[in-house]
Amino acid sequence: MDLVDSHCHLDDPRFDADRQCVIAAAAAAGVRQMVIPATTAARWPAVRAASAMAKGLYPVFGLHPMFVDDHRPTDLRALEQALAAGEAVAVGECGLDFSSPAWDATQQRYYFQAQISLARQARLPLIIHARKAVEEVILTLKRAGDVAAVVHSYSGSIEQARQLAGLGVHISVGGPMTHPRAQRLQRLVAALPDWQLLLETDAPDQPDACCQGQRNAPARLAAIAECAARLRQTTPTALASLTSANARRLFNLPALEQAAV
Repeated sequence: MDLVDSHCHLDDPRFDADRQCVIAAAAAAGVRQMVIPATTAARWPAVRAASAMAKGLYPVFGLHPMFVDDHRPTDLRALEQALAAGEAVAVGECGLDFSSPAWDATQQRYYFQAQISLARQARLPLIIHARKAVEEVILTLKRAGDVAAVVHSYSGSIEQARQLAGLGVHISVGGPMTHPRAQRLQRLVAALPDWQLLLETDAPDQPDACCQGQRNAPARLAAIAECAARLRQTTPTALASLTSANARRLFNLPALEQAAV
């Protein structure tokens, strides 16, 4: 299969011991392009270094809402400069997470809105984290106007997915979809329009049902594609081609033949 992992934290320290082997295993499984989002400004050098390890690995710089206590206003100026360098394919991981009162909601909104502005300025898409905050993310994007984006590890409703589709926003799904109890998410994956769907692993987190409790890896994207293909009543190869084309269009990635050169 020809697969693009649209969300993989390859820079994570849990890959330090065998990162090159993880990349090789992914390629053997058909995953030869990966988008690597950051979480804090301190992680940008690690994201950059991981992306330089092989062809087909693409860095993304941003400020994650779960780490809002680590962010500083000066990080936004640094982000503007990092985006101006031209190597990033998106801004993120950014967004809103209202699952814990420990993460200041006002500050989250401040950094999210600032990153939307920077993404528009740089003409880059957003990679959005939205946990217990999908409705506010939708309202924020509506107010922002025309902006390319994907909501990763989507957990909202079908109706909210339709609203995101109306804004031209993609939805990415991964391991959680494969779990037997994820029936609502499975129905959503079956119903999404072709253009809206992306695949991800979110490795090393969110393993699929066959690997619960284990470190996730980008090679597992093949199993995720097989699950999505069953739900959408198509073949894994066709599903992989569809979602990879969507990812390349959103992130302006080269075709696989060009990426391998």
